[in-house]
Amino acid sequence: MIRDEERFNGLLDGVNQWVRQIAIPNEARVETLDEVPEELVQDMRDRGFFGWSIPENYGGHGMTCEELVRAAMELSQCAVAFRARVGTNTGIGSEALVVDGTPDQKECYLPRLASGEMTGCFALTEPDAGSDATALKTTAIRDGDDYILTGTKCYITNAPIADLFTVLARTDPEDHSSKGISAFLVERGTPGLDVGKPYRKMGQAGSPVSEIEFKGCRVPAANLIGDQEGQGFKTAMKVLNKQRLHLSALCAGPAIRMLDEALAYTRDRHQFGRPVADFQLVQAMIADCQAEIHAARALILETARKRDLGEDVSLEASICKYFASEMCGRVADRAVQMFGGAGYVADYSSIERLYRDVRLFRLYEGTSQIHQLNIAKLTLRRTA
Repeated sequence: MIRDEERFNGLLDGVNQWVRQIAIPNEARVETLDEVPEELVQDMRDRGFFGWSIPENYGGHGMTCEELVRAAMELSQCAVAFRARVGTNTGIGSEALVVDGTPDQKECYLPRLASGEMTGCFALTEPDAGSDATALKTTAIRDGDDYILTGTKCYITNAPIADLFTVLARTDPEDHSSKGISAFLVERGTPGLDVGKPYRKMGQAGSPVSEIEFKGCRVPAANLIGDQEGQGFKTAMKVLNKQRLHLSALCAGPAIRMLDEALAYTRDRHQFGRPVADFQLVQAMIADCQAEIHAARALILETARKRDLGEDVSLEASICKYFASEMCGRVADRAVQMFGGAGYVADYSSIERLYRDVRLFRLYEGTSQIHQLNIAKLTLRRTA
């Protein structure tokens, strides 16, 4: 569902140009600094990158799902840190508000998220609750006009720089099912909210991730998303279903970039008096990469269009995330192989960094194994 083809193609051309002319030349700098420099963040604000999926009446682009995934495929062809910097605002950091927030909550926060004035994040995972989200132990106990939040969250993308935290907590400690979970908006600086130091990670330099601790953190009852207790898990599932589709597109972009880099290198590199790209075993890897990228892209676009039509795409979104993240990992491995030693040495290519960066895709927003189980469960349910 593309609302205005000409206008949207212009936006995609602008993103593509920004990626090639600004982001890629600054990738090494971002890795060295382990952050996206403020002038580049401001440039992304000025270009409206933070508000892609936020409704137009709140200052965003109001992108349809198809528009969002196509834009994400373009933006993610540079270092992961760039799209991660805006990604929580165009995804999990704002989506709970978009789908279930009260009018007052939306009016208060969505314009600031859309402009990039605020950075959002989504705090669900805990030391003992990740794939099994219903096992979360963080509590939110009502106390007059407030809730008191106590607990720990971990592996939270953008937590060290976030201004607004969407937090899942148990409002009914006696109910250990999903029905006892609620969602809250917590602003940075709220007493009792402590954000940990960024983790040292395998990859994705410049995209900060850390723990969050709630030590008797007092949050106004008005910050209960939707003004309803017990709806938090449903809200989270709405967020994750769309985000899994969004993330699938964010897996396709790096795969496209890595294949482009490998094609350029194997054409230029000569062995035995001919370009490496002329050898059939190298061509087999090129063919496998190209086929899988095309398959993932077609699957993602088909699912996005179904979602735009209002269809239930829980199964298809899970398939997209599983296939696209695994595909990206296979493309990364082949790209290193096509580069040979230069693919392993950071001094000679970006492939070494990209290889490390994309490894996380198979873990977050549901591991591949969780998606396998989910796909099987939903398939059995549909065919019962």
